[in-house]
Amino acid sequence: MRRVVSKHNALKHYNWGEGCDGWKLVDEENFSVNQERMPVHTAEKRHYHKHTNQFFYILYGVATFEIEDTITQVQAGEGLVINAGEKHRILNNEPTVLEFILCSQPATENDRINCEP
Repeated sequence: MRRVVSKHNALKHYNWGEGCDGWKLVDEENFSVNQERMPVHTAEKRHYHKHTNQFFYILYGVATFEIEDTITQVQAGEGLVINAGEKHRILNNEPTVLEFILCSQPATENDRINCEP
């Protein structure tokens, strides 16, 4: 029988950054899917992945991405691909909560290099 997943029955809940939440929906070696939530005016540290490609799909709010030297805003109902090797971070500069789905292939375990302490 197939398992139907949501953040309410996720494999794992985790905290990251400054008050951000994540729910691991799929956790396989070659593919992972997380649902993540960022409070108002929070940001992730700039980093990159040597091997992992990622796709962010915005559920609620507006995400601001810094990818290399480019700023891109992504609205709810839109998605964005970040390729392996691209230095990036996601920010919530808006006065509302940001929630998104993050798909990574392969999974990011042991494949995150921070660009700042």
